[in-house]
Amino acid sequence: MIKIMKNTLLLLFVIILSLSTVLAIEIYGGQPMGLFAGNPPGGLGFTDGKFKPPPHKPNAVSSTVAKDDSHYIAPLVITGDASAAWKKLDALVRAQPRTTIISAKPNYLYAEFKSAKMGFVDDVEFALDETANVIHVRSGSRLGVRDFDVNRKRIESIRSQLGK
Repeated sequence: MIKIMKNTLLLLFVIILSLSTVLAIEIYGGQPMGLFAGNPPGGLGFTDGKFKPPPHKPNAVSSTVAKDDSHYIAPLVITGDASAAWKKLDALVRAQPRTTIISAKPNYLYAEFKSAKMGFVDDVEFALDETANVIHVRSGSRLGVRDFDVNRKRIESIRSQLGK
């Protein structure tokens, strides 16, 4: 009797695990997110000229925090036509490996960047500010404390590519 109950529980566990995997794949557009994906943070977006403040942990950067904040990173400066720069940025982001575009609006872009080995996900936002001739940025890790400057290096790489 106990052996039958153990087998039944094991079968039930396998069924639940299978169904949750199928559901996760369906929710995330056909791609399982991975063990270290974490949950998307709430409150993302660009409101009143600012992004959601980064967490206290040193694993995020933002151009809309005070310059003396350790999370500060300069916005991307636009030289020339703002809409052309925005289109170039959009193409650069879409060309990055393991990137999923979550939201693409005329002046706002939100993408998830997934690490190659462990599947860690970073949430990256861009907002076009045509009056200031800049593109504001926010890039933050969902999990962990340190990111070994991955988010800062990502934005600086995009800045470099955008300037070419």
